[in-house]
Amino acid sequence: MKQDLRKQPIGIFDSGVGGLTVYRALREALPHEDFIYLGDTARLPYGTKSKETVERYTINAARLLQKQEIKFLVVACNTASAYALDALQNALPDLSYCGVLAAGAEASVKTTRNGKIAVLATEGTVRSGTYINFIKKLRADADVQMQACQMLVALAEEGWCDGVEAETIISRYLNELEPGFDTILLGCTHFPILIPTFRKLCSPDVNIVDSASVTALTVRDLLVARNLKNPQETPGTETFLATDLPERFARVGKHFLGCDIADRVHLTSLITSPFDFEDEDFLLGSVA
Repeated sequence: MKQDLRKQPIGIFDSGVGGLTVYRALREALPHEDFIYLGDTARLPYGTKSKETVERYTINAARLLQKQEIKFLVVACNTASAYALDALQNALPDLSYCGVLAAGAEASVKTTRNGKIAVLATEGTVRSGTYINFIKKLRADADVQMQACQMLVALAEEGWCDGVEAETIISRYLNELEPGFDTILLGCTHFPILIPTFRKLCSPDVNIVDSASVTALTVRDLLVARNLKNPQETPGTETFLATDLPERFARVGKHFLGCDIADRVHLTSLITSPFDFEDEDFLLGSVA
């Protein structure tokens, strides 16, 4: 009997836990879907890696999720979305996927009033220049400035989302921006959990675009358009895979999701070779 593609899970891939903000938004937008989330915690951060390395890691992770019979892949990592989507298309042409950059860029262009957009991201995403390219394609006269904010990743993972520490570091980054922007695009999936502090520190006239939320809406619309939305009426399932330290993944994940996920986090191994992308994967066990 032919399997109903609509009932197959959605795969989500990130270098670590930051993509859980995308998962949270996806779960809200698509409550009846089954999800498999893969965090490559053994090899993070991707933001300091070369383009070639990020491509290799992304293809390897996508292959593992493809073996789980996913119907769609969300690349919930800004660095992987910036560097690896073309390589992913070439390596796995039958895999349906989307990244987080295009949706965020489009939303920032629709939101800005004066065309001045500040993109806060990791070093790798800034270095790629991909956000600028996406935004300029949509609005040629846009004035885009990029700011690497690596310390915000640590704040998010420690759960220090408010208070003196968060306000001091975020203020430092904001003060390094050229004035006049009316829109901030959070170009790292870690950053949305810091939005309350950004709101506190920014002028009410400054719009804050959360790429996680707009990506979730994009995925929902794509699934509907392609008749891939799960027809079931019961809540969907969730499985989390981590390539290292699943206990830490579960602990940090609690900051992002607001609930304990330890019993759903499993350790998986991505065996990579510089000569062969056809790597084996092993599901090794769970946290609980």
